[in-house]
Amino acid sequence: MTAEKNGAIRRLENKNKFRAKQPPKAPASPPRSAFLPVSRADMEARGWDELDVLVITGDAYVDHPSFGHAIIARWLEAHGFRVGIVSQPDWRGTEDFAELGRPRLCVMLSAGNLDSMLNHYTASGKKRRRDDYTPGGAAGHRPDRATVVYANRVRELWGDIPLVIGGIEASLRRFAHYDYWSDSVRRSILTDSRADLLVYGMGESASLEIARRLADGEEAASLRDIAGTCWKTHDLAAANDAVALGSFAEVSADKAKFAASFKLFYDENDGIRGKRLIQDQGAWHVVQNRPARPLSTAEMDRIYALPYARAWHPDYDAAGGVPAFDEVKFSITSHRGCFGECGFCAISSHQGRIIQRRSDESIIKEAELLTKMPGFKGYIHDIGGPTANFTVPSCQESIKRGSCKGKSCLYPQPCKKLRADHDDYIALLRKVRALPRIKKVFIRSGLRYDYIIADKKGEFLEELCRWHISGQLKVAPEHVSAEVLQYMRKPPRAVTEEFLKRYAEMNARLGMKQFLVPYFMSAHPGSTLKEAVELAEFIRDSGLRPEQVQDFTPTPGSLSTCIYYTGIDPLTMRKVYVPKDHEERKMQRALLQYWMPENREYVRKALIKAGRKDLIGRGPKALVY
Repeated sequence: MTAEKNGAIRRLENKNKFRAKQPPKAPASPPRSAFLPVSRADMEARGWDELDVLVITGDAYVDHPSFGHAIIARWLEAHGFRVGIVSQPDWRGTEDFAELGRPRLCVMLSAGNLDSMLNHYTASGKKRRRDDYTPGGAAGHRPDRATVVYANRVRELWGDIPLVIGGIEASLRRFAHYDYWSDSVRRSILTDSRADLLVYGMGESASLEIARRLADGEEAASLRDIAGTCWKTHDLAAANDAVALGSFAEVSADKAKFAASFKLFYDENDGIRGKRLIQDQGAWHVVQNRPARPLSTAEMDRIYALPYARAWHPDYDAAGGVPAFDEVKFSITSHRGCFGECGFCAISSHQGRIIQRRSDESIIKEAELLTKMPGFKGYIHDIGGPTANFTVPSCQESIKRGSCKGKSCLYPQPCKKLRADHDDYIALLRKVRALPRIKKVFIRSGLRYDYIIADKKGEFLEELCRWHISGQLKVAPEHVSAEVLQYMRKPPRAVTEEFLKRYAEMNARLGMKQFLVPYFMSAHPGSTLKEAVELAEFIRDSGLRPEQVQDFTPTPGSLSTCIYYTGIDPLTMRKVYVPKDHEERKMQRALLQYWMPENREYVRKALIKAGRKDLIGRGPKALVY
């Protein structure tokens, strides 16, 4: 049997896995005509003989504004470009990539809504059994390092075509970066993928400018001035205004140089004051243009008003659809950006710290649209963004001059200029919950409770408890040890305790029995067994019982990942303890759920090693017997 036949059979088997694995969910998707083309037949139905732009994604095609491929494709379509989508192609050949033919202008590709390595592997390196961005939740339908693999398949197929990579995987791997899964420093994904351009951040402005200029006859190699993009050069004079990061050779050989280089990169992630950067990768220099400017309210409104089908593609009906869509189907994105800057989160390197908000009118229209969708039962599941209650800029100065270089809005305490104000958010929530057919509006995006406390009006907590949670509120203290919190860049223990007190008092005053579901993180840089025991004692004394404990996973682009790899805090260049030993990480995790029988052995080991045998026994303070 020929290799071509083997490949064809494999693709057919992969597609058949989507069928009849689960009974179809009701209601089924809208008709194919509501979606962008995914086949030659779809193109012919529109009278198209070729595409202008081919979008390739590692996720299943869900036409909804929570999926990056849908936003970029619909945004280009709205500006007159013919766009088609190839989702989760079989990477072991080129046939799926060629399904819609060679596009006239370019290929734009992404690994999907998650970094493909994080999508595939747990913090302990185990292969995940489920992929919620695939029909039926089936694993194994995208490769490791999907951006690089997809890009190289495109190069095999159409060697000279303009090739643009984007999405979270490309965005956070745009310079030399530490890769946890190979335990190595890797070159920029732009060089590994052989792409012409890399779009970082959310990408609408840059993607549109790329398409327009290619349509005007410019060559991909000449597109060197587009904000929010990275490009390659052999000629240093082409970017003589750029700030130089440590070279790949330097940062891969010297951890102190890696940390110092990360600090330069971290400081320039701002859409107003950010500078151009350059890094020597060996064969190439990679240049990062200044970040794209923050979107206006009018632009945000237009993006979220595009004609999304708001469903998975009907090809996935028989597999039961795409599980990730269930989480967002009746949710609304109100804004982008986050000035919280948690150390373990890379949102500030992707969306930036400047808040970009939709208008109330735009959000209300979307809420009204949701009430008319099949399956709506009266509940809006969320109205929020990366942090739900960051709906206004941190201060007026950030709008004019950008976020402050080397300073945080909330850490180690709220800035004196911080605008801690929930008035606009409260007003929006009241408008939405007053709409016909809406029974309740939940808030499920993360909330920063230090920001709630910083708001001296104090009205939001009552509004939240009375109207926007159902029995329990999820919060993420992450830790309570001062040693760990400084590297997480999270509020001190006293703030957490103050919020717990206020939350209990508010519910008592309202006559409501509502609980807190806390999220804690184990084995974060800075945490020894001593700090893990401190957190376990806090859990014991507070009466909180975390249902889930997250092992710290070093993901590209975050401050905590830099500390994990180097053992250095790049903001101060001081050394930091990093728990890397597998046995110790298991002990730290076990301590945070010390009451579970399966954790007893590791809890005992941890307490003995930490010199805390006083916590072993039958007494009221004991963690284990």
